[in-house]
Amino acid sequence: MEVQIAVAKIPKFGASESGDTVEVIERPQGGISVVLSDGQTSGRGAKSISNLVVRKVISLLAEGVRDGAAARAASDYLYTHRSGKVSATLNICSVDLVTKTLVITRNNPTPVVLFEHCEMRVLDEESKPVGVYRGTRPVIVEVRLANGLCAVVFSDGLTHAGSRTGNPIDLYGVLSRYGNLPDAPPQVIADSLLRQAVELDGGRPSDDISIVVVKVLPHQGDQARRMVVRLPIDA
Repeated sequence: MEVQIAVAKIPKFGASESGDTVEVIERPQGGISVVLSDGQTSGRGAKSISNLVVRKVISLLAEGVRDGAAARAASDYLYTHRSGKVSATLNICSVDLVTKTLVITRNNPTPVVLFEHCEMRVLDEESKPVGVYRGTRPVIVEVRLANGLCAVVFSDGLTHAGSRTGNPIDLYGVLSRYGNLPDAPPQVIADSLLRQAVELDGGRPSDDISIVVVKVLPHQGDQARRMVVRLPIDA
């Protein structure tokens, strides 16, 4: 089997840049982690906050610190750096090759959707953002790696899509359709969700939207690791 990771993101309409930050980092013992943070407010100020959180997390993960400890440290770091006056949501989704598990770490009221054996599971246990209080703890779920396992992680911009136009997204309805498509590539899932969210907002996203899809599929081809990034640039 192999793990495929896809990211799709777009800034709030009219904002110079997204307040969400997403980074992918290899773990010291061969696994990989995806870190997503959504800074308070939007635009450049939010970007500086989410960047601060993500940089702290990936530096700790690179040193072999466990995901939960890295999340707690990032929360304390933001609390100290900004005196508890700003917050950020934080998600860490890790493929741990030592335990052969997918580790999902949440400091985010927005849920994570998990598919196991074509059944949808919503991870929505109460979870608080980082940076407001010292000692904030994440919610952690760990599941065994297996073909078809799929985690969909997203910022709250996706859940709010269509609210401004009076046509809110049926998020779980859309996602449930993918649960019956175990071979659907993660990029197709991420792109389809983003496209529908933007369409429901009339082509003008009302908030930053970031979507991360981590999926386990049957292995095909060689042993090379590959990553493709697409970054549109205004002329």
